[in-house]
Amino acid sequence: MAALPCPVWALLPVLALPLLVPAVAAEEPRWAPALEAAGELAEELWGAGLPGDLPELEPECRSLLAAFAEGSAALTDCLGRRARPVRLCQGCHGHYRRLLAQYGSIARAVGNSSESHNCAKSILTSDRLQVVVTLSEFFNETWEAANCANCLKNNSEGLSNSTEEFLDLFNKSLTCFEHNLQGRSVYLSPNNYTEVCKNCNETYTKLNDLYNNLQRMNRQGGESGHSAHLCIDVEDAMNITRKLWSRTFNCSVPCSDTVPVIAVSSFILFLPVVFYLSSFLHSKQKKRILILPKRIQSNASLVNIQEKYS
Repeated sequence: MAALPCPVWALLPVLALPLLVPAVAAEEPRWAPALEAAGELAEELWGAGLPGDLPELEPECRSLLAAFAEGSAALTDCLGRRARPVRLCQGCHGHYRRLLAQYGSIARAVGNSSESHNCAKSILTSDRLQVVVTLSEFFNETWEAANCANCLKNNSEGLSNSTEEFLDLFNKSLTCFEHNLQGRSVYLSPNNYTEVCKNCNETYTKLNDLYNNLQRMNRQGGESGHSAHLCIDVEDAMNITRKLWSRTFNCSVPCSDTVPVIAVSSFILFLPVVFYLSSFLHSKQKKRILILPKRIQSNASLVNIQEKYS
């Protein structure tokens, strides 16, 4: 059984013994009155209601602190278990909301009795380390860095409609990959994933188009009202799918804008030819214009010479 903490005033008789050791060696009856006086002093301090070594929290404050500790442990466990693949926003938003409410309860709560201290002061700012404040700031910074607000509805009660649509297409794409890999012939090369590229092209194209649309909507402020990156769950899911599609399966998506791109590229490449050809024709015509006056001038001078000598 663990020993109960002993307050300082209960140790006064024991602390007085070292001062009485010389008297004990000399004569025992001399230290007995001093020890008795120390015991009486301890009883007087106890009767005066002197508190123990550490100030005790009010029952309400202790209950709030215990609830915050449990909420922090639950959220930490959720974040750790959903770190890879990243599923923080869709799996931990309930724990995060509860922790925010528990921290708000601590910040607003006051003890029941008139002499009790404010729970916010006792729990949040009574020491230099401020563990509860530090934990709350860590969770807030992690949640903001993950941009989870962009995956949730405005009240953060659940995933937004666009996020649910994206995750549904993501799961369908992975299911398609897995199904076509299981049905692949054993005689094919391990690097030959033609069936995967062929059969899953439509699903992957829809997923990729939806992701691009979500990015455009997010820049303009979409359902969540936050204009930043997409949440980490959606970004990580798209990165995984693109790596599988391009690196593992070596698939490619045909571009629907091939003809306009080729037309524009050909026009740009043809521009220098047009420029140099027009420059050449213009300079040749200019030379002709410069030569004509010279011929006229020479003929006139010849007529003058003939008239002079005639």
